[in-house]
Amino acid sequence: MRKIFLYTGLLAALTVTVSCNRELRRIEKSNDLEKKLAYANKQYEKKKYQMAQTLYEEMIPVFKGTEKFEDLYYRYAYCSFYLKDYQQAAFHFKNYLDALPSSPRAMEIDYQNAYCYYKLSPKVPLDQTSTSKAIAAMQTFINSYPTSPKTAEASVVIELLRRKLEQKEFNAAELYYNLGHFKAAGVSFKSLMRAYPDSDKSDSYKYMAIKAYYQYARKSIPSKQVERYETVLTEYLEFTDRYPNSKLKGDAEKYYTLAKNNIKYLENEQNKEKSIQQH
Repeated sequence: MRKIFLYTGLLAALTVTVSCNRELRRIEKSNDLEKKLAYANKQYEKKKYQMAQTLYEEMIPVFKGTEKFEDLYYRYAYCSFYLKDYQQAAFHFKNYLDALPSSPRAMEIDYQNAYCYYKLSPKVPLDQTSTSKAIAAMQTFINSYPTSPKTAEASVVIELLRRKLEQKEFNAAELYYNLGHFKAAGVSFKSLMRAYPDSDKSDSYKYMAIKAYYQYARKSIPSKQVERYETVLTEYLEFTDRYPNSKLKGDAEKYYTLAKNNIKYLENEQNKEKSIQQH
């Protein structure tokens, strides 16, 4: 009985599909452009975006320059968006703005263009070019339409995207540290702290820079160690100045103390050596 119901359902679906394809071919062959446009709009309203897109694409050059072009191209751009082809949608939203900059829909389309880049933003380990484009586009939207109801949403999107970039940069800095590339790790963590000063992890980035520079100094040749331990002292003093109430202050101070003691030891050794040479 189940097989019969399944077969009946598949047959009904196939019949509908064949019927729709026949109707689409009949409409495509029609010379009645108004009827064709009305049919495309009907499919759009039914959320049959692939079918609507096919018809709109054919009619774009025909209606370009007429009063019906704006509405047609508006729906055509949204077809790509609803079909989740965000690259194509962004292209068409931008084209819409270029062709119709004074449109009453300009603000909406400008936001949608930026939002497409947000949707194109990939997972953290991948290339973040679209993420940077989305941030720039959203910021441009905010600057262009500061009173828009979408401004608050755009700000939230920017924050989400910045967190993604922050995480990617953190992963790179952490990898440098784990691989023993301590100088590169120190530079990367400092850069991360400067790029995201308002991050709730900002003090941990500075702390990791202190750790990285300490390890860099410790593994350096003796003649370079004093100079590099002094960098640790400088980083710690900057840490206490910037984050006086950080929970990491005690941990950071340990590296400060170690670096200071190592400098004292190295300077004593250097003085002993000089004294021996003089005698």
